[in-house]
This record gives sequence, C-alpha cells and structure tokens, in this order.
Amino acid sequence: MQTFLQLVAQDLHQKIGNDLSRVAIVFPNKRASLFFNEYLAAQSNRPLWSPAYVSISELFRQLSPWKLGDPIRLVCELYKVFREETRSEETLDDFYFWGELLISDFDDVDKNLVDADRLFSNLQDLKNIMDDYEFLDSEQEEAIRQFFQNFSIEKRTQLKEKFISLWDKLGDIYHHYHNNLTELGIAYEGMMYRQVMEELQPDKLKYDHYVFVGFNVLNKVETKFFERLHDAGKALFYWDYDIFYTRLPREKTPPYTHEAGEFILRNMKTFPNELPETAFDVLRNPKKVRFISAPTENAQARYLPEWVRSVLRNDETGVPVREKENAIVLCNEALLLPVLHSIPSEVKNVNITMGFPLAQTPVYSFITALIELQTSGYRTDTGRYLYEAVQTILKHPYTRQLSDSAENLEKQLTKDNRFYPLPSELKQDGFLEQVFTPQRGISAICQYLTDMLREVSVLYRQETETKTDDIFNQLYRESLFKSYTLINRLLSLINNGELTLQVDTLKRLLCRLLATSNIPFHGEPAIGMQVMGVLETRNLDFRNLIMLSLNEGQLPKGGGESSFIPYNLRKAFGMTTIEHKNAVYAYYFYRLIQRAENITLLYNISSNGLNRGEMSRFMLQFLVESPHDISREYLEAGQSPQSGREICIEKTPEIIARMYNRYDVTRHPKALFSPSALNAYLDCRLRFYYRYVAGLKAPDEVSAEIDSALFGTIFHRSAELVYKDLTANGKEIRKEDLEQLLRNDVKLQNYVDTAFKEEFFHISPTEKPEYNGTQLINAKVIASYLRQLLRNDLQYAPFFMEGMEEPVNEIMEIETLQGKLTLNIGGTIDRMDSKGDTLRIVDYKTGGTPKTPENIKQLFTPAEGRPNYIFQTFLYASIMCSQQSLKVAPSLLYIHRAASETYSPVIEMGEPRQPKIPVNNFAFYEDEFRERLKNLLQEIYNPEEPFTQTEDTKKCEFCDFKDLCKR
Repeated sequence: MQTFLQLVAQDLHQKIGNDLSRVAIVFPNKRASLFFNEYLAAQSNRPLWSPAYVSISELFRQLSPWKLGDPIRLVCELYKVFREETRSEETLDDFYFWGELLISDFDDVDKNLVDADRLFSNLQDLKNIMDDYEFLDSEQEEAIRQFFQNFSIEKRTQLKEKFISLWDKLGDIYHHYHNNLTELGIAYEGMMYRQVMEELQPDKLKYDHYVFVGFNVLNKVETKFFERLHDAGKALFYWDYDIFYTRLPREKTPPYTHEAGEFILRNMKTFPNELPETAFDVLRNPKKVRFISAPTENAQARYLPEWVRSVLRNDETGVPVREKENAIVLCNEALLLPVLHSIPSEVKNVNITMGFPLAQTPVYSFITALIELQTSGYRTDTGRYLYEAVQTILKHPYTRQLSDSAENLEKQLTKDNRFYPLPSELKQDGFLEQVFTPQRGISAICQYLTDMLREVSVLYRQETETKTDDIFNQLYRESLFKSYTLINRLLSLINNGELTLQVDTLKRLLCRLLATSNIPFHGEPAIGMQVMGVLETRNLDFRNLIMLSLNEGQLPKGGGESSFIPYNLRKAFGMTTIEHKNAVYAYYFYRLIQRAENITLLYNISSNGLNRGEMSRFMLQFLVESPHDISREYLEAGQSPQSGREICIEKTPEIIARMYNRYDVTRHPKALFSPSALNAYLDCRLRFYYRYVAGLKAPDEVSAEIDSALFGTIFHRSAELVYKDLTANGKEIRKEDLEQLLRNDVKLQNYVDTAFKEEFFHISPTEKPEYNGTQLINAKVIASYLRQLLRNDLQYAPFFMEGMEEPVNEIMEIETLQGKLTLNIGGTIDRMDSKGDTLRIVDYKTGGTPKTPENIKQLFTPAEGRPNYIFQTFLYASIMCSQQSLKVAPSLLYIHRAASETYSPVIEMGEPRQPKIPVNNFAFYEDEFRERLKNLLQEIYNPEEPFTQTEDTKKCEFCDFKDLCKR
C-alpha cells in the first residue's frame, strides 16, 4: 500500500531535489508532518535539506503582527465593548457564555471575509435593498428571502424585539471590538486571518515555495491566500481524493454530486493538483470490509484484542504487518479509556494522538471538590461546612496521601452524624488546616486552588524520585501542571482587574474550562499502533483500519452549533453551515477508507439516551454504493444471566463455638440475646448468621435523609424527654399537666429540637439545629405525633409512669447437645405505665399496620406477615411477669392511627372472622410463650439446623445483606 504522503514525498523530491531548505510544507494539522518527514527521508540515500513544516494556523500566526488572545481575556474585552454599545446592565456572569458564542460568530465572519456592515445592517434596510446586493448569487438571494418569510419584521413579539435591538448593534460592537483588540495587540483567530490576508505581500514571504498538502474545505481567507501565492508562483497543491466520489456515473439523473467530493472538486478547478489523476483510483482496489453491530459501547472496546491479533498475523503474502500500519479510530472519544485497557500485550507500541481528558484525572476531581467545598459547601451565615462537601475531600486519594488524620476524621464525622462541622474541628493537621480554611472572593479562591495544587505536586516529585512512574502518572502530573497554569491565568486576569465575576460564575467557568481540556500523550507518532479521533486521521493512510462507534450522531456529529446569525443569513453570506460540516465528515470517512485493505466498522445498536442505535449515514451510503462485498456481523455480549444459588451455612463446630463465646453469660456477663436477634432468626436464618454470628453490619454513613428507623428513634427520645419533665416531681401523670403541655407548642417543639440535636445532628444542647427542608418537615411531623401521644394519654390519665427506655433482662437456661447453656434475654422497653392492678408494656410505633395474631404459635412460625412487633412486646411482657405482681398488658401504640377517642393500644388475639380477645393479662399466655421461646433458642444452637435463606423475598428488599445473598 502506497500512502498519500509517500506519493507527495516522491513527487516533491523529484521536482525540487535534495535542497528543500527554501520550502515550507503546510498541512491542515501538525500530525501529518511527522509521518511525511519519514517518507521524505526515504527518497534519497544522501542527506537532504529538510523543509519547514507548519500547520495552516501556525502559518497565519507567523505572518500576523498580533498575538492570539487568551479566550478568557477575549470575552472580557468583548464584555466592555458590549456594555458601552448597548448601555446594558448585564453582569459578566450572565454575559460570559453568550460572549463566547458571539466571538465564534465574529470568527466565522472574518474567516469567510463577510462584509460585516452588510451582514449586521438594519434588518429593514437589508430587506429593502436586498436586490442591490450584486455580490449575492441567486441561491444566496433565495436564502435571504426565506429568512424574511420566516421572520416577519412587522409582526413583532418581545423575543423578536430583543433580537432586532441586538442585531442592530452587532455591527458597531464588531468594529469597536476590533479597534480595542488592535490597540492591545491581540486578536481572535479569524481577525488574525483576515488581517494577514489584507496585508499580504507574497514577494516578501520567507520561503520560495509553499506546498499545501491534504486540504479539503477552505474558508474564504484560505482560498484568497492560496490564490495570491498561486498567482505569485509560490504555491504547489496536493489534493487527496478518489475518483470514486469525484467522478460519478454520468447516467445518474438528475446529476448526483457526492458530498465527500464537493469541496475537493471546487479546489482542484482553481488550484490544479500536482499529482496525476491515475494515482487516485484506489478505493475500488480489493478490500475486506466488515460491518459489525455491537450491543453496547464498551462491547466494541472488548472486541479489540481479537481484531488486533488478527491483523498482526502475517497476511497471505507472508509480509509482516507493521504496527504503525494499523489504526483504531474513535468516533466517540469517550471510548479512549476502555480502548486503552483493551489493547492486548501483543502490541508493543501504541501511539495515542488524542488528548487524554483532564476530567478523567484525579486532579480534576480534587479541584472540583475544593471549589464545591468553598462555595456551595460552606455556609457563611453559620460559619459551617456541609458534610457532603467535607466527605468528598476527606475521601479523595490526594487527601488520604497528604494527611494522616483524614481517614479517622471522616470516620468520626460519620459516627457522630456531623452534618454541619465547624472549620475548627476539621483542622487536625497542617494539610487539613489549609484545606478547611474558608475563602472569600474569587481571587482568594483561585489563590487557594493554586496553593493546594502545589501541595499535591509533592506526591509526583516523590514518585519520580522513587522511579515508580508509569504512563498514567505522567499524565496525572501533566494534568496537575495544566490545571495549575489555567487557574493561575485566571488569577492573573482577576488581579489585573480584567476579570470580574461572581463566585458562582467562577465555579461554572473553571469547571467548564477544566472539563474541556485535554492532556497530550507523549510518544513517537511514527511508530506503534495508532489510536486517534476522526480529525487526527487527516492525510494519514492505514493498511488495517477499525472505526468504533460509527453511529449516526457520532459521525457526522449530531446537531448544529449555536449562533446569533440565523441559518438563512449564514447561507446567504457564504458562512459555515451544517451542510459544510456534513460534507467535511463525509470526506474524512471516504478518504480514510480509500487506501485501507482491511476495514472494520463497528456501531452500537442500543438506543439508550441520545443514541438511536443507527449506523452512520456514511456506512449506509457505502453499503449501497460500495464496489466491494461487505460482510454484516454482530457481537454478542458473551454473558448469560446467572441463576440464583441457594446459600446454606452449616453449623460447624467452629460456628457453634463462636455462638457460645458470644452469648454464653458464664463467659461474657454482659452478653444479651435481644428480641431483634430472635426476630432476625425467625424472619431469615441467614440474616441472623451474617449479623449476629459472623458479626457483619452495614457501614456507617451520614445521610441528610431521615429513614423510618431514625424517625422512630427521634420520636422515642422526644417522648422520653416529655415524660421526664412530667414526672420530675413524682410518677403520676395528671390530666391537667397534659392539657397544659398541649397548649404550649413552643415547649413541645423544644423537645423535638433537643431529640434532633442528640440523635441526628449530634451537637451540644446550646447549639441551634440547622434543618434543611426535608428535616424540617420531619421535625414538624414528629411534633404532631407527640401531640397525638399526649392526647391519647389524656384519655387514659391519671396513671403512673413506671419507666421510659427501661432496660430489662432475664437469665434463661436451655439444654443443648453440648450441654447446659445460660443466656441473657432482654432489651429496652419504650415505656411502662401502671393504672390500678395493671402494668402496661407500651411499644411506640410511628409506622406500620396493626396486626392481630391468631395465637402464640403464629409468633414463632416463620411466614409472610409474621407479627414481629408483637413478638418483641410479648417477650418483654414475659420478662416483666416474672419480676413483679401486677397484671401485664402488652401494648403497641401506633401513633399515626391513634386519633380516635376509643383507640386502645392493648394487643388483641383471635382467629380470623372470630371475636378478638384483648391481652389484658399476659399471665394466661406466659407458659406457652416461654416454652416456645426455649424451643426456639435450642433450635438456634442445634448443629443439625443450618442457617438458610428465607422464602419470603419481600423481607429481602431492605436487607443489609441482599448483595451477599443475591436473593
């Protein structure tokens, strides 16, 4: 395979010889020059004088007296002009992103040599004198007529008024902006291009020959530039194309113009090609073409090892395939990381011509976390940070490496539920003191970020010294430098008074600049397998080619770019439109495949998000008109759903021994078998094993949300605080005290606030709780539940409060296969009160539905809907029956259902559709309950009863161990 650049090198060497020192070779981008230099050196067996290599943008910069302006500075200067011309009070925050759009339009105006006065003339004048515009051809005149058909000046809406008022000022803004930039000696690219063209003197150019290689679409400035040099005899042109898409069958009616050849044909009419047409009939040469559909984006990357191994084998002629003859082209550049990890070890060298996204480096996540911490993450009114912002910083790898205190601090904040920590409690070492020092103003924030990046740079210096560097560490170090440079540039503009922003705009701007930045890979481009984006393929040819994500919307890119200049006016004045871009991408596609021998094109058939799962229109077009047989294939995911496996934990001697060690009172006097443990066993034996035998538990975490368990805890504590005050002078609860408290809303809310401080915020009693919206709603609901509790007790009063949050327990002995075992059974009773000869065991419930068990047996029978709350209350009643002489009435007080005056919390039992019996005296059920409880405990310690999964999968939904169980 002879590449286009080889053809150019041969022809140029034949025409000029070994002395190319007075020749400048101009490419669309810099990448091609590296390959061309190698091909040129191969043309002679003697040393030769190398030409100068330059990209078209570099050439214009060299010829301009101005410097290319910094993008941020350019927007700031435009903002000054905009304010002067429009007398607008718009802030730079609101203007910034519109300013970028306006500069892009001005850039297009200048590169296409548009008369700005005519383009930005008053719309009414434009409509009236349209016929006098001699520079407009019939197609352009039609475009303007269509614009005014769709845009009626007479029928004005508020939006049209705003557009017209801005449009009438754009000409003045354009000229004023140009004048200001000229005084500063800076320019945007289009302005620079136009100035070079207007001042160009070909006879004073540095080189004798300018060789333009591999261009396609030309803007008006480039076209005029080429013409001037061509007329002066200083230019040579090498166009790359194929007659497949430039010379189409004549029998087509109407005449069909292939979009891939649209601009090449125009260019060759004006600037003849130095190479003969016979060199450009290669697309019809024998090729192996495969279209492969894939179920996902990543599946395409996982196919690469198979493709790489197939192309690296010797072909049928026995000629070895060199790595640099192979290219992986990514239409979706987000696939870069999966592709890098998929390239097999057989590939010795890889050259990546795409930039590595800065947004995928630790530096980016660290900077964004710092910005969030100092903006949204800090409350200036309270002087506190938000836990979420603090946690992100403390968990970051950089923080963990630079601070020995970060991990323990993060665990402590989580344990204490510190939603709004003070800076003073976070500054536990020198690094954390820097991180958690509040910053005020955009200058301080930028300075803070640069200081933090200096601290991080120490890590990479250490890695370099210990020689543990790899390609990713090199990239991360480069990303650190690029981030520092960018932020330092912002800081310089701010300190010079050229950039004045609000903090929120600085955050958006900085995140956007970082997110759109790329880190260049360093390597030798002329060796190794090439991994590149579509734009990087210009002028390059490969023997074996694979393109990934060749979907509609990826090639060509979907959607048009935003602009102040309407489409019809852009078309009428010869500016860039979406049709230009489609034709450009069509050329890139066909030019890339025209010399390749082995072509594999993959596309994603999933229709997730914006991807419609369609192959690119270029693939479809090539499928129709290709002179080659194309194989259609598809990738399978290579995965099959796993069938759920049963988990059964046998009670080995080791497990039994662990259970004895944990709960045998003779070994551990403080050991306790709680109702929660017994309920866990009855609901799911495997859950009991994970939690109470293996000792596993869900990790602690801080959440601003209040789940049902925490809601109940806060309510319990609020109720406890209420009754502690009511019983401060004795156990009796009187009606008048309850009535008085019900009239005092402030006092009731104080009880709730205190409970929130203790159970949720974990702050001192003197601090004020910082509720967010959801938390405030929960606080109000708990206060309303508290009132309902008091109203319910008002119906029951007077009575005596015997205990609140009272721990109770009972020692039980059971016979096991290993002998006698002594266990401590018990827990904490929410409330015990007495009236007459009855002691009520009250368990508060802030959710759920009351249930009526048929009998005691049902409480011990694992089944869907087993009343586990009642089991717990009956266990407490059983303990209290043996410890005092009053009748025991187990009760469940469902606060959210207790509004009725006749509501009674006493538990009832009975068969369905039969009269229900209130359990006013648990003594009638105590013996049976105790007997079944002992049997249950013996079963738990029975080696022949394994720990198995529950059959009631509803219980798995909120289980902490569902990821282990896979149920």
